[in-house]
Amino acid sequence: MPPAGPRAVVAQRGGRARAAREDYPSPVMDNRVPPSAAGPGPRRRDRHGRGMRGPIAPPQVPLAASRAEAFADLVQDSVERLERRWPQLAEIDFLVLEVPRLDGPGQVWNDEAVPLGGTIPAREGHPARVVVYRRPVEIRTKGRDERAALVHEVVVEQVAELLGLTPETVDPRYGED
Repeated sequence: MPPAGPRAVVAQRGGRARAAREDYPSPVMDNRVPPSAAGPGPRRRDRHGRGMRGPIAPPQVPLAASRAEAFADLVQDSVERLERRWPQLAEIDFLVLEVPRLDGPGQVWNDEAVPLGGTIPAREGHPARVVVYRRPVEIRTKGRDERAALVHEVVVEQVAELLGLTPETVDPRYGED
């Protein structure tokens, strides 16, 4: 059975149809179109071309905040809670770092020795600093409430060390949870 044209369909046994195979030049396949060059601008569609790319949630929704931003907010909440009682904390910088640094070559942290926070005393021209390490704290907690409690404990302990006080003096509710 000769094909009727470029779109000829040949019946097969079992009632299925298949396209007839022909050796003819295709005007569509013979015209080579160079692939579009990916410009420096952002891609407008996802990689399968199904829809527009964009944020999952609007910026004002908590889902839109990254884990690092959410953690920084927990530290800021803890600091604001302590500043009401200790106004001199306004002169201290509070930092959030991913992980603690190893100061010398050959140093290794084990599970018990990984610090959750640290202090840097004031030097000429630099204020005192309290550092909270995000990843070690996140690994030791399961939920947001547990994480917030541990962040507050770390901040209280570091402020107490910096001020030369006990953690119970800095925050009377320390250790109650």
